Amino acid sequence: LIQACIRTVSSALGQGVIFVVLILFLVLWDIRAALAVAVSLPITFATVFLIMGWQGMTGNLMSLGGLVVAIGMVVDMPIVVIENISRHMREKADSDASRISIASGAIREVIRPAIFAILIILIVFIPLFTLESMEGKMFKPLALTVCLALIGAVAATLTIVPVLGSIMVRRKAVKEDDNLLVRLIHRIYMPVLAAAMRRRWGTIAIAAVFMVAAFSLLPGIGIEFLPSLDEGAIAINVVRLPTAGLKGSALQSTEMEKRLLSKFPEIETIVTKTGRAEIAEDPMGPEQSDLLIMLKPNYESKFGRSKEEIVQEIDRELAAFPGTKPAFSQPIALRVNELISGIKSDVAVKIFGDDMEVLRAAAEKIAPVLSGIEGASDVKIEQVSGFSQIEIRMNRRSLARHKINIEDINLLVRTAIGGGVATTIFEGQKRFDVQVRFPFEKRRDIDVIGQMLVPTPAGYNVPLGELVTIEEVEVPAQISREDSTRRLIVECNVRGRDMGSFVAQAKQRLSSIENGMPEGYRFSWGGQFENQQRAMARLKMVVPAAILLIFLMLFSSLNSFKSAVLILVNLPFSVVGGILAIYFLNINLSVAASIGFIALLGVAVENGLVLVSFIDQLRAEGKKVHDAVVEACRLRVRPLIMTTLTTLVGLLPMLYATGAGSEIQKPLVAVIFGGLISSLALTLIIIPVLYLLFNRDKEGTKILSREIG
Repeated sequence: LIQACIRTVSSALGQGVIFVVLILFLVLWDIRAALAVAVSLPITFATVFLIMGWQGMTGNLMSLGGLVVAIGMVVDMPIVVIENISRHMREKADSDASRISIASGAIREVIRPAIFAILIILIVFIPLFTLESMEGKMFKPLALTVCLALIGAVAATLTIVPVLGSIMVRRKAVKEDDNLLVRLIHRIYMPVLAAAMRRRWGTIAIAAVFMVAAFSLLPGIGIEFLPSLDEGAIAINVVRLPTAGLKGSALQSTEMEKRLLSKFPEIETIVTKTGRAEIAEDPMGPEQSDLLIMLKPNYESKFGRSKEEIVQEIDRELAAFPGTKPAFSQPIALRVNELISGIKSDVAVKIFGDDMEVLRAAAEKIAPVLSGIEGASDVKIEQVSGFSQIEIRMNRRSLARHKINIEDINLLVRTAIGGGVATTIFEGQKRFDVQVRFPFEKRRDIDVIGQMLVPTPAGYNVPLGELVTIEEVEVPAQISREDSTRRLIVECNVRGRDMGSFVAQAKQRLSSIENGMPEGYRFSWGGQFENQQRAMARLKMVVPAAILLIFLMLFSSLNSFKSAVLILVNLPFSVVGGILAIYFLNINLSVAASIGFIALLGVAVENGLVLVSFIDQLRAEGKKVHDAVVEACRLRVRPLIMTTLTTLVGLLPMLYATGAGSEIQKPLVAVIFGGLISSLALTLIIIPVLYLLFNRDKEGTKILSREIG
């Protein structure tokens, strides 16, 4: 599975690099300029791999996935630099200035906003380093490799890229519009921009309608912790009564194996584990068995049944074994869920209180309610009962009548059932205590125990049954505690729907039961839902802080409160494409998708900063607001489209990947992919319009910028 995941992401990474280089050539229409940009890729990747090796990091699904996400971002800064060098080389083809001086001037013009843009993206990924538990272990490597790649890109842009740009970019007196693709872009974009600038409020209204429409789709998007990774295997946790012994459990598990192997040709092997050492991390008694079922490669195409269909058929087959409650998962998912939360299922209702009978009564009410909710499967109550013991209650009046002490009764029963020392045997220097007690079958027989004779002080014997009441009663086999409070769990898996809507519906239906609980008793929700809530709560705290840092960076870069606010105001518009992508691709909102939205904010800010800083620069040179906006949009449309296209094509292979491991990356990639499209429209249309609304050409108006460099 690990190798398959690495192959999937490595293939997507290789294809992404090829697509990025092709886009560079098509848009620049200059193989030498394209190579000057493309050289940043191997330098960046080499930097990342060297640091990973130095720090002992492994090349896994998430760390390599970070490089897939970063492919387009890595070339953003080199694209802006090389494109500006190319433009200056064309404009100054007939001048006496040297190539180095032209390249230096072009770099000084864009390097400040470009570096600030990279720093802002780095800030955007800070929230990922605050994630905890499973989500932290998964996404911190991704965030780290993205950050390392961006740092490598900055190093390449400040060193080798300018040198190559000054040497390799052609110095020819040709127009930018000589490129067929660029000419087509200008022919479409400039009239649209002119119309939007004439009807500013109408443009803003249309954008607002799109934004409201997109956000109105959010209630229809499912919620989950993380997408399920297809492990190519099935794990079945079989729970029996707590009184089940190791021998009986093992025999029953063997029968299950034989039945499944004979019925399902898709199964390659089955490995069963019954019980486990009672270590603190993962105890499991002999009444539990884990059946790990390995499926044959390409089983679905060979035998025509999906994994979901196989699970349903296996569930029906195991119904023939009485006294068992199977729960289905996957081997890695099963162990991870149990180690993190102690719960093997997707969702769990945890009931807290002091009286086990009250907890059990509540659980028996909750279980049928959960079973009646669409998508619920493998509903079960934590097995705490089923353990029987003999209870002996003293009849104090009878004891007093015969003048027998309670301690005499305790000693007799303890000796008969638990054993007591009858005598001592000596063999040379060795000493052995001889213990006596009833045979095993008689220790469980109430009648035999009741017939034991108890001597009285008067010298006669009385049967024990006349002095005490003997009963066999059922008691809890185990009592679980959490936060020093007794706890009972009702758990289930969720199939065919998202976890968020399932829990919302379950909470609504269980509210009457919860409100009817005695004082001191409460419910809480566990399993993957608990993990999802924890991760989202952490992001809700950290992301606003990151946005505040972004604003400070924007203000520092632009030296303008208005311009910084203008870019931030547009952030809600940038997520429209991400929302539409996961809605129409039927992807649930998970931690992975949320991280995609976080990354998207960084890209949107980067594009906005590049455009707004250039507009401010032109205004600082004396151009009027309208002219500066039009000129900046005309000159920056090509690099903005290039940076967006390179990121899009870099993500495209992972978006359509179907191999192992693609399930985790796809929500993140889909959000960024869709969001980049809406972000590009935002940058090229909405930001120019808002800039005109925010700024006016008036006598004495302060220019809201400072000269770059």
